[in-house]
Amino acid sequence: MAEPTASDTATLSYEQARDELVQVVTRLEQGGSTLEESLQLWERGEALAARCEEWLLGARKRLEAARATSSAGSGTEHDPAEAEPGGES
Repeated sequence: MAEPTASDTATLSYEQARDELVQVVTRLEQGGSTLEESLQLWERGEALAARCEEWLLGARKRLEAARATSSAGSGTEHDPAEAEPGGES
């Protein structure tokens, strides 16, 4: 059985990548793998983490776009610094 490659992550949903990443981390934490197996797991984990990051960045951009559209429609602009404690105006 061939191990999945990093290119396989491009088609994974966020949830699929996250769930597989949890499995990879669990296997690494359990130990008992050869050095080569551990390296393959680590590489797979890095690819999965990058895929999760892609999804999260995409979601953030979509949220920011939706907020900008909402603010533009209401004629007000939202300053994120105002919502943060210690933010400067």
